[in-house]
Parts: sequence; structure tokens; C-alpha cells
Amino acid sequence: MNAPLRTALTLAGRGVPVLPLRVGKVPFGNCPACRDNECGGRPNMKTPGPCDCPRPCHAWAAATTDPDVVTGAGWSTAWKQAAAVAYHPGGTGLTVVDLDHADAVAWARRTLPATRTVATTRGEHWIYRGAMPSVNAVRDGVDIKSTMVYARWLGPGTGTMTPLPDTVRALIVKKPSPTRPVTVAVPTGGGECRHRTPAYLERGIAMAEQRITAATSGVHATVYRTFLAVLSAHGRCGCLTDTHAARLFAAAQTKGESPRHCTDAWSNARTALGM
Repeated sequence: MNAPLRTALTLAGRGVPVLPLRVGKVPFGNCPACRDNECGGRPNMKTPGPCDCPRPCHAWAAATTDPDVVTGAGWSTAWKQAAAVAYHPGGTGLTVVDLDHADAVAWARRTLPATRTVATTRGEHWIYRGAMPSVNAVRDGVDIKSTMVYARWLGPGTGTMTPLPDTVRALIVKKPSPTRPVTVAVPTGGGECRHRTPAYLERGIAMAEQRITAATSGVHATVYRTFLAVLSAHGRCGCLTDTHAARLFAAAQTKGESPRHCTDAWSNARTALGM
């Protein structure tokens, strides 16, 4: 039994999902049976869970705590070739702040609460209790590794692990870019619009914001469908303003949508409704 396999079994026994890494700190590639998701695993590794193939496939989603899988025949060749061990931080309720150089480490020491640290080749891993979405390059030399990614195991580290702070969660929230003015069709007919009731309109906009911010996948489609629903309900009567549109654009941009994508989705929704 080689060193990576021994380490993997120890970690798995502690409830840490593990997988082998080959030279270059990359996971073993999908086996032929899993090409194009033939095995029934999750497509593009965008949702949690291992595939049905016994071999180590789908990168982070192959991570396991099952010792029978770790030592099984499907993994034997991979461990013989493994250069290191990786683990899925989010799968064990952890977040790794990956600091890639000395300036990033200095920033963390000034900014973030102290926690367990692990030395890396060029910097440090700061590990907190609690999971969150993973995002690369939240600032120069800083990556967030938690759910749906793997991190290299470099030892237990030093210091006491502390709860995931809001200062780390805030790193992945993008500041909304200024939205372009949006012109909403105004009806030409007479009569008072029922949507001008402040509570009715406010509730609709708040629900739309919530729907966008709650999206965990398919953000583009969710934004478009939400814009379509809002315009369908409120876009023909003239009560929807640039301020309301800006709120929806801001919600979309916190999920990673660009101002251009927001404007395009809004325009496409208006076109679909004949506005």
C-alpha cells in the first residue's frame, strides 16, 4: 500500500471524501465508459454525486468516504499512479481559502479571522468550518474552494478551525454593475392600473429577486424566465420603472450575469411578449 492510498484511507475513515490525483495536481480523466455521460453520472459535474462507474471519474464528484470503493479494483490502478490525494471540502462541510502567493497571505492576515492554516507550495490554505459556493479569483491570488471542487490534501495544518465568517462569504458576491436604462411599454388605454398598488408590485419584484438569487444552476435560463414573468405581469401597464428593472438586474449580476446578458435577456423577454 503506497503513501497516497494510506492517506486516503485515513481521511475517508474520518469522513473526508477523497480521490486520487495524478502528476500535475489534476484528477484522473473520465474512463471510456463515462464519455459523454454514458455511465449515468451527473453531466458536466455541475450537480453533486458520483457516477455509476466503479472507476474514479468526474473529478470532485468521484470523491468518496467508502473504504471499499477506495481500495476496490476500480481504483487500484489510479492509486498506483497517484502523485497526491485530493478531497472535496464542501462534502465534509469545509471551505478552503486558497492563498496563492505571499501578498494574498498578507491580505488574509489583515482581513480574515484566524483559523487552521496549511502551508502550500506558494502560499497557504485557510480552512473554515462551513460550506459555500466555490469561486476562483475572487481577488488576486485568492480562490474559494468548497462545494463542487477538489482541494489537494497537504496535511492537517496548524491552529484551531473556526466557523466560516461573513467576510469570506462576501468575497463571492459581485458588486452590481450599473444597469442600462430600460424602457417599458406604457398602455395607451384609459383606466387605473391595478398594479399601481404598492404592495402588489413590491411583492412581485421581491419574489422575482428571490427566485434569481436562489438559483443554484441554469442561472441564464432562470434570469430570462423571471424577466419574462415580471414583464408579463407588470410590463404592459406602465407601473414598472427603471428602478424596478435595476433591482432585477442587480440580483442577476450577483449571480454572475453581466450587464449585457441582463439587457439581452430583458430585450428577448420583451420581444417574446410582443412589447
